[in-house]
Amino acid sequence: MEYKELAEVYEALENTTKGLEKTKILAAFLDKIRSEPQVIYLLQGRIFADFDSRDLGISHQLVIRAISRACGVEDKEVVKYFKEKGELGKVAEKLIKEKKTQTALFSKKLKVSMVISNLRKISEIEGQGSVDLKVGLVVDLLHSGTPKEAKYIIRTVLGDLKVGVGNGILRDAIVEIVFAPKDLEEKKKYSVKVQEAYDKSTDFAEVFSKALSKTLESIKLTPGKPVKVMLFPKAKNVEDAFRIVGRPAAFEYKYDGFRVMINKNRFGSIKIFTRRLEEVTKQFPEIIDYVQENVKGETFILDSEAVGFDSKTGEYTDFQAVSQRIRRKHGIEVMMKTLPIEVAVFDIIYLDGKSLINTSFRERRKILEKIITPRDKKIVLAKQIITGDAKVVEKFYAEALADGQEGLMGKNLEAPYKPGARIGHAVKLKPEDKDFDLVITGAEWGTGKRTGWLTSFDVSCRGDSGELLDVGKVSTGLKELEGADLSYNEITKRLKKLEISEEGRKIKVRPKIVITVQYQDIQKSVNYSSGYALRFPRIIRLREDRSVEDIATVSEIRDEIGI
Repeated sequence: MEYKELAEVYEALENTTKGLEKTKILAAFLDKIRSEPQVIYLLQGRIFADFDSRDLGISHQLVIRAISRACGVEDKEVVKYFKEKGELGKVAEKLIKEKKTQTALFSKKLKVSMVISNLRKISEIEGQGSVDLKVGLVVDLLHSGTPKEAKYIIRTVLGDLKVGVGNGILRDAIVEIVFAPKDLEEKKKYSVKVQEAYDKSTDFAEVFSKALSKTLESIKLTPGKPVKVMLFPKAKNVEDAFRIVGRPAAFEYKYDGFRVMINKNRFGSIKIFTRRLEEVTKQFPEIIDYVQENVKGETFILDSEAVGFDSKTGEYTDFQAVSQRIRRKHGIEVMMKTLPIEVAVFDIIYLDGKSLINTSFRERRKILEKIITPRDKKIVLAKQIITGDAKVVEKFYAEALADGQEGLMGKNLEAPYKPGARIGHAVKLKPEDKDFDLVITGAEWGTGKRTGWLTSFDVSCRGDSGELLDVGKVSTGLKELEGADLSYNEITKRLKKLEISEEGRKIKVRPKIVITVQYQDIQKSVNYSSGYALRFPRIIRLREDRSVEDIATVSEIRDEIGI
């Protein structure tokens, strides 16, 4: 397939904001790639499946170098147009168009296979001379591409397609072209099937291929391959928790830690993944020891929380402390001593060759009790009670808070496990729970004593079709909090690596950094695309464990104010 066909699809998607239109455009294109399902990754702005954490490792500076080399201009000319146009895709489009008489340009028609091949090679290059090799592979693509193709090549390299295709729209497009549902009821039925398959595989190419062959049911959980975790909505209070999950219910500590899925495959290898599907096995070698010594089973997938504690007092620490270990690749042994963790296991979805996701939570808990030997400050079962008495829950709630945890989880005893779903099988219960997880999409440089730092941040929630909708600005919280991860300096360094455009004192960034924002109340607003604004917002936490798919939705914000 020629890449120009894909570029035309990108352009059509970019030119509409309507979810139904995007679905139709995608469905028509999927019909053309039945024999090339891997092209679906490019529709997501990716080159690998979602579960594959490899990236290209190409900064804006290297992209500027690639454009200048491909077009025969100096870097400063590319930077000049970058400041004018605000994003490098449009810069590449303009300069390629101006320099199209160059002999190297348009020497051959660009194929999708070449784009995938070159970009995958980039992800594998390491060591001395790797920078020039990576730039060279991008230059090759630009030499072969039209101006329009160059725009989307650069956007793909930078991980920001700007075409507004979320997982929900892609799922619906697969349903449309493969199953051709006759009515809304059929559409819902097939959407559930496709979503469940994706949540097990986290690979839309596999889902598309299996859907075409009518073998979606063959997609199974596989220990050693990351899977989407089940998500939990909020409950307003204890009675609201009972209303959602039923009575009696299980109530467990909601640990203030880092969610990890612990996998043991048929070869005995143990791997640890975050809810963002990133592997962190090397960062937590002690977890491997705890599991090998205290968990029975040939193969399994455990849902759990890595909770930090003070090595001297034994008291639990907050999430921000243990989160420092996630990005650490060196000095692990020192970190193990200074920031030790305890694993609190609260669910199991696979054991000895059998999926347990359709098994009731009551039975899954019994299985955990059989296979895990608890060891204090190493590996434990989530502290739990089962009751229908609100007073008993309130007492347990107070104990959890006194023990340094966030609150409680309320769980339906008969519910299955739904990977990737945020439904009422379980709820979280926290005091003064006026906060949302949101993603930073822009920022503004500070003035005065904060000159040199980004100090005001645009934050967004997810729309009903997966699009990002801004819901306000937040500029407080960082300077009052301890810890390098929540300093203006640290956030500025991270956001600069994600910058996609700059205009005056403002920059736009790729939506990668998720933060928890506390607020006083919510009001309707015509100034933000969500239609709402958070009043007196404050950053209280950096969420290393969460991706843009985990952030709050506009529906949740709407529900919070009773609309």
